[in-house]
Amino acid sequence: MRIGGVVPNAGSLSLDLGIPAMAAALDGAGFDSLWVSDHVVLPTVMASPYPFAEDGKATWPSETPYIDALVALALIAASSSRATLGTAVLVLPLRHPVVFAKQAASIDLASGGRLRLGVGGGWLREEFEALNVPFDDRGGRLLEWMAIARDCWTGAPAARRSERYTMPEGVLCLPTPTRPIPFLIGGHSRTSLRRAGRLADGWLPQQSLLALDPDELASARRTMAEAASEAGRDPSELHVVLRVVDSRGRAEEMASALSALEAADVDEIIVDVDWSEDPAGQLAVLRGG
Repeated sequence: MRIGGVVPNAGSLSLDLGIPAMAAALDGAGFDSLWVSDHVVLPTVMASPYPFAEDGKATWPSETPYIDALVALALIAASSSRATLGTAVLVLPLRHPVVFAKQAASIDLASGGRLRLGVGGGWLREEFEALNVPFDDRGGRLLEWMAIARDCWTGAPAARRSERYTMPEGVLCLPTPTRPIPFLIGGHSRTSLRRAGRLADGWLPQQSLLALDPDELASARRTMAEAASEAGRDPSELHVVLRVVDSRGRAEEMASALSALEAADVDEIIVDVDWSEDPAGQLAVLRGG
């Protein structure tokens, strides 16, 4: 199983330790992948229900500073050489689709083809309102923005017109990435799982280490696989990358859970690192060394 680590782009660590230093440390320690999270703005009071907490309340304060996810990935690309890098997850409907495609292609080139993109529709209505983006249309925007990005990555996107976006003829979007950048769909709804199977390269769920549910993950993977088969795609080519929250400082607990996650066909995990300890030592515990 691949083991990835979060490079914090939110909170004090991103400012005190610095994203380049943390990325270099995890890359040098041997982590397989490096990941950042995403919010553009936060409201003073987050009234929208947070989907990953039983009480629906967000688990971090609104005053948390966020380094932009794509800027953070550019810093990581320049500070690492072997680990893949990605977003877990990027709220794609909030971004301009062509600017996003250009930024992603640039990061992929700068990293030597190491970029993967976890994307989702988002949950924070107040953030959408602040950016003047229609919250209720976020699912449709997510899918269309993915299609536009993939078209831009060919270098010569076709003309298109929809209620959301118009692309004129004769546009070039260069340079192109090293290959079509993989998309992983976030979210736990049946709709998200079927989108992952039909249109993406896999699924990026989130669970707490304190409440891991391998059965849910295995069932969700079957739903994704069914959708892939219906679309004429090979389900075996899709990946499940699990973001494990509440994992900082619990390497031994995480290691003991890996066999059950492997049995549930999880291909990769993303964990939090305890920055008061050696990252290489934590990875050794996770790998059973």
